[in-house]
Amino acid sequence: MICYDKLFELLRSRGLRKKELLKVMSPPTLAKFAKHESITTDVINKVCAHLGCQPGDIMEYREDPEASPKRKTGDTSL
Repeated sequence: MICYDKLFELLRSRGLRKKELLKVMSPPTLAKFAKHESITTDVINKVCAHLGCQPGDIMEYREDPEASPKRKTGDTSL
């Protein structure tokens, strides 16, 4: 799953509040970040442009413990 904890860490390190992000997104979209829900690349682009950062600075992949079992090695089906 994609997690956005790095975004909130970045804001803290810069002395900014989550409220700063409301300049580029709606409150429901900000709530999606906090809940690690799906965010469009358009929103990610706006956040990166606003904060002057790269996508990897605000998000990371973490194994989802509730996800389906891992595919077998060599299984290329999606």
